Amino acid sequence: MPTPNLFKRGLQAGQPQIGLWSTLPAPYVSELLAGSGFDWLLLDAEHTPTDVPQMVQQLQAVAAAQVRTGCAPTQAVVRPPVNDTVLIKRYLDIGAQTLLLPFVQNVEQAKAAVEAVRYAPHGVRGMGGSMRASNFGRDGDYVHQAADEICLLVQVETRDALVHLEEIASVDGIDGVFIGPADLSASLGYAGNSSHPDMQLIINDALQRVRQCGKAPGILVTQPERVQSCIHHGALFVAVGMDMLLLRSGADALAARFKPQQIVPAASAAMY
Repeated sequence: MPTPNLFKRGLQAGQPQIGLWSTLPAPYVSELLAGSGFDWLLLDAEHTPTDVPQMVQQLQAVAAAQVRTGCAPTQAVVRPPVNDTVLIKRYLDIGAQTLLLPFVQNVEQAKAAVEAVRYAPHGVRGMGGSMRASNFGRDGDYVHQAADEICLLVQVETRDALVHLEEIASVDGIDGVFIGPADLSASLGYAGNSSHPDMQLIINDALQRVRQCGKAPGILVTQPERVQSCIHHGALFVAVGMDMLLLRSGADALAARFKPQQIVPAASAAMY
């Protein structure tokens, strides 16, 4: 049978899942981060050079970290570059159990995403044979039980999508809705300023609306002081940092300590 999806079960139990956003497309980095103790690790293929073959290696690295640490495993959340039936099939076949699909605009796109992660007669996911997800065909029950362990998250990140938020969140098979702060702020006229007080109010309201639909709201927050506020407003899966920003800020701070005259302050990174 498929490996139990502890991330999905945590969301179903209403337990906040604290994660880290990873945009550095290297298995070595994925393994390092997966050993840090976060509940989940976002492996990004939308805004990184990662492709499907490399994502296999990143998933293998996360699994290796679970064995190495011997503690509660960090769950991989994979973000494909687009909400596409063929790409979804490929990411599921390589063993991804939780997907975060970007730019879902309406209920039709949400329903299409659900169909893409389910086999017929409940969906349109293509039947694979000896694929990694089924232990290369050794797990004969995989096709019958896979849907139970697949967690489907969708991103709402535009003005239009926000209007249809309840319709999207209420689709059967959608486990959670991620509020994309960077794109949403741009769509609403606050490009590059997702921490603006008006945007925080909009995001807080969106988190509450998703929770009221009985689904798990999610968010990426790069300001530690904002995390508890998002959880208070209903967020159940929260990324509290990004690997690239951690590396950049640490490197910049160290360089500034010893060569302050050569350091030019970096612009604030937008959340996405």
